[in-house]
Amino acid sequence: MRQVAADLWETETESPFPGLTTHAYLWTTPEGNVLFYNTTHAAEIDAMAELGGVAHHYLSHRDEIAPSLATIRERFGAKLHIHKADAGEVSQTMVDDAFDTRHTAVAGLEVIPAPGHTPGSALYQATIGGRRYLFTGDTLIHTEADAWWPGYLEGHSNRETLLSTLDLMTGLTPEVVVSSAFQGDSGVTEIAGGTWADGVTAARRALAEAAG
Repeated sequence: MRQVAADLWETETESPFPGLTTHAYLWTTPEGNVLFYNTTHAAEIDAMAELGGVAHHYLSHRDEIAPSLATIRERFGAKLHIHKADAGEVSQTMVDDAFDTRHTAVAGLEVIPAPGHTPGSALYQATIGGRRYLFTGDTLIHTEADAWWPGYLEGHSNRETLLSTLDLMTGLTPEVVVSSAFQGDSGVTEIAGGTWADGVTAARRALAEAAG
């Protein structure tokens, strides 16, 4: 695992689908470690054990479901959290928290339903090392062209619902954005002051115009 902040660790890259690269992220907290997204690398799960294991496992959407969910639960007793609309896709283990409302959870983590990429997509916002981190899953990805791409896939996503989610996202104020899928070298993007809302608005405009 690679340390990307004082209390945040990034797993080795993997490619669950052709052309797609992802990381998972472990947030170490006194209230129990939190894993965002998912990994299938056994060596990375061993590394999590050395960092104190996983108390809570938060998925951003159904595409992160894999047999390793059961491995992580059995090894660490991790509680699995996923939006209610995608929870029915989990067959490898039990879901402890099928949420559908915005709320505050362990260590002040803000859980934000964000449907559109899939019916059960979600965002997670946490204060890590004194900075606001927003975990966007595949709902919004920073591109190699230094722009934001909303995770709309024809036949997979709901455009109107995703547009509403992007409206919600303009009101957030992250200092660092961490996506699941990513382009370039990393899914971790520093947000320059005052640029977030404009970037999300531009992504929303491009998605809306594509419908025409």
